[in-house]
Amino acid sequence: MTSRIGKIGREALFAIVVVISCAIAAPVKAAERLTIRLGPFQQSVEIGDLEKFAETGKLSPALKPYRSLLTPEIQQLLNRRLQIDPSLTEKFVNDLLRSSDGVRVLDQISLALPNSSVEELKAALILAARQANGFSVLSFLRSYPEEDVVVDASAAIAIVVQLNTPYLESIALAPLLEQEMATTDDTPFQSSFDPAVGGKESVYERTVRLRDGERQRTILVDLYWTDRTSGPLIILSHGFASDRKFLTYLARHLASYGFTVASVEHPGSNFSSLSGGSLASNFENILPPSEFIDRPLDVSFVLNELAQMNEGYGSLRDKLNTKQVTVIGHSLGGYTALALAGGKLDLADLREFCKNRSPLRRAPADWFQCAATKLSDDNIQLEDKRVVQAIAFNPVTGRLFGKEGLAQVRVPTLILTGTADTITPSLDHQLRPFAQLGGSKYLIAAIGGTHLSVTDPGNLNDALAQSTLVKELTGKDAEPLRELLRGVSLAFIKQLTPEAKLYEPFLTPAYPESLSTSTLKLRMNTQLPPSIGSWLEVMTMQNRQIALRLPKVNQWLIGGIRLPFSPSTQVVTKAECCTAQLNQIFTDLLNHYNEG
Repeated sequence: MTSRIGKIGREALFAIVVVISCAIAAPVKAAERLTIRLGPFQQSVEIGDLEKFAETGKLSPALKPYRSLLTPEIQQLLNRRLQIDPSLTEKFVNDLLRSSDGVRVLDQISLALPNSSVEELKAALILAARQANGFSVLSFLRSYPEEDVVVDASAAIAIVVQLNTPYLESIALAPLLEQEMATTDDTPFQSSFDPAVGGKESVYERTVRLRDGERQRTILVDLYWTDRTSGPLIILSHGFASDRKFLTYLARHLASYGFTVASVEHPGSNFSSLSGGSLASNFENILPPSEFIDRPLDVSFVLNELAQMNEGYGSLRDKLNTKQVTVIGHSLGGYTALALAGGKLDLADLREFCKNRSPLRRAPADWFQCAATKLSDDNIQLEDKRVVQAIAFNPVTGRLFGKEGLAQVRVPTLILTGTADTITPSLDHQLRPFAQLGGSKYLIAAIGGTHLSVTDPGNLNDALAQSTLVKELTGKDAEPLRELLRGVSLAFIKQLTPEAKLYEPFLTPAYPESLSTSTLKLRMNTQLPPSIGSWLEVMTMQNRQIALRLPKVNQWLIGGIRLPFSPSTQVVTKAECCTAQLNQIFTDLLNHYNEG
């Protein structure tokens, strides 16, 4: 019996680690054991053994039955600390606990931690919010107010399945993207030149201030140009709480090859527009709904002004090709680029999603997009025909364009996703939208890349970088990605010039793979891997409540737990659920870790 008990928690432990990370507490009394309970069986793990594993990566004899599950990824998760400003987080937690959704959150967590009362969980969350040094799963275990932390494995699995958390998405999708987007050609990538190295042209820079009297907006624009200018005009659009300097390295790089670049600062959603607000507050309140319209209109207005400047007699005469434009945007700027390229907003679909959303799935981008539900015009036209290419880095899309809005984008489009991006998670904000796109397209996947990995290191705001719940991959660790973006962006834009053929090799899967590191695996393709298509189909049910009943104990395989998506499991949804596909996906995920 003991050997069987020792195996029952291998797959369940992953779910338990995720659930525990939702309920981090401040020090009260040190717990000694983590007890995993499944029906009549239970197995205890010494927390000290987990701490040693987190520190050294070595397994004690008691942990060896969990060898297939305790991977380096789980070790990293155990060591990960949430860096949250306590003065901001406490307000967020208090607001959550006062809401009806907050009651549901605590009720679900209490199912997985059956020996904890709702009052204890509330107190734990409040205490956690007052700490300033960051917290981890292990710090929660050590601070639990009982010697034994009891976790109901079946409840933990059920909650994790419904959560669709950024952790689960990253762990599940990263190996799939890494493997299935890899090139099958073992020949090393070779080229006679490096497009990531700066060009030969001397770059001039100038800031202009443009006033849109009709909308009462003053727009600052940084211009970059050379003596010999050709090709399209390039527009840069920054993300929320950023500014026009966010991609300075890329602006200068592209300009050095003879392109004119205009980096636009959006006054309603730049860094200064926060006016002391916090990124941990209600995102629906700090992002004005009008920004979803004003941002694309900012770009169209700037193009109108630059067209007039192009006809003038100054140094910029004939340097501003506003008839042929490539828009490059990051985050909310990625949305801006896609809207200008023809993406059609679907506010009806967005309102339905925001009405039924669960707080357990709320990434910051989900809050951002739901601000748009307050727009009154359901037939908004934002496309600008002058835009002939779009590049979107970690774009905010989600349900903004509904199920078909991005099919209206017919211009060549390039999208970047980072698998460790918890601000705009890959599945909903990049992969699903990429599948919709109607024209020629490229997908870059940065395995391990975070939301701010693309940002110019010299312009990375510390407050913004520390506002996320995971450590941002920036600085030297993210340089291979920035190198790739310099080369790929140049090659992509060069497709509009007579040099298109020369730059085509840099739009093939071999080029990004040649820049990959052990920390950051880089992939590129023109279509989604087939397995990701299955994920997209399955996760369309993410807003439906799922009731799970575990099979009888005698149906479990001796080899360990089966996730509750086997043919003998009853799955009840508000609509018919694709049980077989869920079972296959989670089986593949477990096989990946068992083989590892």
